[in-house]
Amino acid sequence: QVQMVESGGGVVQAGGSLRLSCVASGRTLINVDMGWYRQAPGKEREFVAMIRWSLRGYNREYAHSAKYRFTISRDNAGNATYLEMNILKPGDAAIYYCSVHVRGPVPVAYWGQGAQVTVSS
Repeated sequence: QVQMVESGGGVVQAGGSLRLSCVASGRTLINVDMGWYRQAPGKEREFVAMIRWSLRGYNREYAHSAKYRFTISRDNAGNATYLEMNILKPGDAAIYYCSVHVRGPVPVAYWGQGAQVTVSS
Protein backbone atom coordinates (compact mmCIF):
# COMPACT_ATOMS: atom_id res chain seq x y z
CA GLN A 1 0.00 0.00 0.00
CA VAL A 2 1.16 3.52 -0.79
CA GLN A 3 1.15 6.06 2.00
CA MET A 4 1.14 9.79 1.31
CA VAL A 5 2.36 12.27 3.92
CA GLU A 6 1.59 15.94 3.36
CA SER A 7 3.22 19.01 4.86
CA GLY A 8 3.51 22.73 4.25
CA GLY A 9 0.03 23.91 5.16
CA GLY A 10 -0.56 26.89 7.38
CA VAL A 11 -1.87 30.42 7.61
CA VAL A 12 -0.88 33.03 5.06
CA GLN A 13 -2.04 36.54 4.26
CA ALA A 14 -3.83 37.21 1.01
CA GLY A 15 -1.28 37.69 -1.74
CA GLY A 16 1.25 35.46 -0.05
CA SER A 17 2.61 32.05 -0.98
CA LEU A 18 2.77 28.53 0.34
CA ARG A 19 4.44 25.36 -0.88
CA LEU A 20 2.77 22.06 -0.14
CA SER A 21 4.73 18.82 -0.15
CA CYS A 22 3.55 15.26 -0.46
CA VAL A 23 5.92 12.35 0.01
CA ALA A 24 4.90 8.82 -0.88
CA SER A 25 6.24 5.67 0.70
CA GLY A 26 5.66 1.95 0.35
CA ARG A 27 6.77 1.47 -3.26
CA THR A 28 8.53 3.20 -6.11
CA LEU A 29 6.18 5.31 -8.20
CA ILE A 30 7.01 5.79 -11.88
CA ASN A 31 4.14 5.23 -14.30
CA VAL A 32 1.59 7.14 -12.25
CA ASP A 33 -0.14 10.48 -12.24
CA MET A 34 0.05 12.72 -9.20
CA GLY A 35 -2.22 15.58 -8.33
CA TRP A 36 -3.77 17.94 -5.84
CA TYR A 37 -7.39 18.42 -4.86
CA ARG A 38 -8.99 20.66 -2.28
CA GLN A 39 -12.17 20.82 -0.27
CA ALA A 40 -13.57 23.87 1.48
CA PRO A 41 -16.21 23.71 4.24
CA GLY A 42 -19.64 23.02 2.80
CA LYS A 43 -18.28 22.33 -0.66
CA GLU A 44 -17.37 19.25 -2.66
CA ARG A 45 -13.81 18.26 -3.38
CA GLU A 46 -12.47 19.97 -6.49
CA PHE A 47 -9.57 19.40 -8.81
CA VAL A 48 -6.61 21.77 -8.54
CA ALA A 49 -3.65 20.40 -10.48
CA MET A 50 -2.30 17.22 -12.03
CA ILE A 51 1.11 16.13 -13.31
CA ARG A 52 0.95 13.17 -15.66
CA TRP A 53 3.73 10.75 -16.53
CA SER A 54 4.90 10.14 -20.10
CA LEU A 55 8.00 8.74 -21.80
CA ARG A 56 9.02 12.25 -22.84
CA GLY A 57 8.51 13.83 -19.47
CA TYR A 58 5.60 15.19 -17.52
CA ASN A 59 2.43 16.91 -18.67
CA ARG A 60 0.75 19.39 -16.37
CA GLU A 61 -2.81 20.56 -16.18
CA TYR A 62 -4.55 22.99 -13.86
CA ALA A 63 -7.98 24.06 -12.82
CA HIS A 64 -8.91 27.46 -14.18
CA SER A 65 -8.62 29.03 -10.74
CA ALA A 66 -5.07 27.74 -10.34
CA LYS A 67 -3.70 28.01 -13.87
CA TYR A 68 -1.78 31.28 -13.51
CA ARG A 69 -0.92 31.15 -9.82
CA PHE A 70 -0.09 27.55 -8.90
CA THR A 71 2.69 25.26 -10.10
CA ILE A 72 2.77 21.51 -9.66
CA SER A 73 6.04 19.58 -9.77
CA ARG A 74 7.28 16.08 -9.07
CA ASP A 75 10.37 14.43 -7.68
CA ASN A 76 10.54 10.77 -8.70
CA ALA A 77 13.69 10.19 -6.68
CA GLY A 78 11.74 10.94 -3.54
CA ASN A 79 8.33 9.87 -4.84
CA ALA A 80 7.08 13.32 -4.04
CA THR A 81 4.86 15.96 -5.54
CA TYR A 82 4.77 19.64 -4.69
CA LEU A 83 2.29 22.44 -5.15
CA GLU A 84 3.64 25.98 -5.21
CA MET A 85 0.81 28.40 -4.53
CA ASN A 86 1.29 32.10 -5.23
CA ILE A 87 -0.93 35.16 -4.90
CA LEU A 88 -3.21 33.29 -2.58
CA LYS A 89 -6.78 34.47 -2.18
CA PRO A 90 -9.37 33.85 0.54
CA GLY A 91 -11.14 31.56 -1.91
CA ASP A 92 -8.11 29.28 -1.89
CA ALA A 93 -8.65 28.38 1.77
CA ALA A 94 -9.38 24.67 2.02
CA ILE A 95 -7.96 21.33 2.99
CA TYR A 96 -5.61 20.22 0.24
CA TYR A 97 -5.17 16.55 -0.58
CA CYS A 98 -2.44 15.07 -2.71
CA SER A 99 -3.16 12.02 -4.80
CA VAL A 100 -1.51 9.21 -6.72
CA HIS A 101 -3.43 7.63 -9.59
CA VAL A 102 -2.27 4.26 -10.88
CA ARG A 103 -3.19 3.53 -14.48
CA GLY A 104 -4.56 0.20 -15.63
CA PRO A 105 -7.71 -1.82 -16.23
CA VAL A 106 -8.59 -1.28 -12.58
CA PRO A 107 -7.65 2.27 -11.60
CA VAL A 108 -6.32 2.75 -8.09
CA ALA A 109 -5.97 6.02 -6.22
CA TYR A 110 -4.12 6.87 -3.04
CA TRP A 111 -4.66 10.02 -0.99
CA GLY A 112 -2.76 12.08 1.53
CA GLN A 113 -4.15 12.96 4.93
CA GLY A 114 -4.84 16.56 3.99
CA ALA A 115 -3.14 19.87 4.68
CA GLN A 116 -5.06 22.88 5.98
CA VAL A 117 -4.51 26.13 4.12
CA THR A 118 -5.93 29.29 5.65
CA VAL A 119 -5.79 32.65 3.88
CA SER A 120 -6.38 35.78 5.92
CA SER A 121 -7.45 39.14 4.53
